[in-house]
Amino acid sequence: MRCPFCKHDETKVIDSRNSQDFSIRRRRECLECSRRFTTYERIEESPIKVIKKDGSRVPFDRNRIRAGIEKACYKRPVSNEQIDGVVSEVEAAIYEDGLRELPSRQIGELVFSALRDLDKVAFVRFASVYREFKDVNDFVDELQPILNDLDEK
Repeated sequence: MRCPFCKHDETKVIDSRNSQDFSIRRRRECLECSRRFTTYERIEESPIKVIKKDGSRVPFDRNRIRAGIEKACYKRPVSNEQIDGVVSEVEAAIYEDGLRELPSRQIGELVFSALRDLDKVAFVRFASVYREFKDVNDFVDELQPILNDLDEK
């Protein structure tokens, strides 16, 4: 690993930790200038392709999932750590399947179920876009199970 400060090629690893997003965090020290820096290593896997509604295939991008969840959680009491947790949970489920291609609808379902547990308002916001609600009746149909759960409690 090359030092970002002095560009020397030799460094030593001081500390390694697993991160929750399938990466390894390493604290390193340059053997030349003795400055310390952090690197993150990710496992390089064969890329997963997402099959869009129109049949086109695009590379899987966890940042797109995060952007969709952030929009749904806008002005809601949901922390960045909670959003990161949902993104990691969805990403883990995708990689566990072992598929090289999967429909965008399947990813949407994973996000959909994770948001249902995280925040009801964010869930409805995501559902309105994901399920392409056309009118108020679509909202009512989606909310009915949630309202029934609240009545039972």
